[in-house]
Amino acid sequence: MDSIDRIDRKILAALQRDGRITNAALADAVALSPSACLARVRRLEQIGIITGYRADIAIEKLRAALLIYGEVTLKRHLPEDFRSVETLFAKDPRVLEAAEISGKSDYLVKVIVADMAEWRDLTAEWTSGPWQIERVSSSVAMHRTKGFAGYPL
Repeated sequence: MDSIDRIDRKILAALQRDGRITNAALADAVALSPSACLARVRRLEQIGIITGYRADIAIEKLRAALLIYGEVTLKRHLPEDFRSVETLFAKDPRVLEAAEISGKSDYLVKVIVADMAEWRDLTAEWTSGPWQIERVSSSVAMHRTKGFAGYPL
């Protein structure tokens, strides 16, 4: 792993708070010259620590949105089954996040659908398709109490 110092951590924290901060304001916040700050940001991007920039969107203000957390259990545990399911999740824009997990289920997915009918149809497709998905247990997000705001550094 590449060496990250306290100034890099300050840069990362500032960018997590405000990805649109100007380089001049960022440099001022971390007590660097603008050129030195930009060089550090570019290095953090180049070595893969900064992986992108995006806007947080209130999707519920644009369309019907039901957030579902699902636990997915496979019928078998062959490497090709895991690859198949991961490809399925990667291709579906409704799957916001997916992680292989330990415990009674194999994956935890975060999915956005318009309503329960769409979720029912999606899980029926998953369990009847060739992906070797045995079961999907789900929980509906009733109220978002805290959204992702960045990693503790």
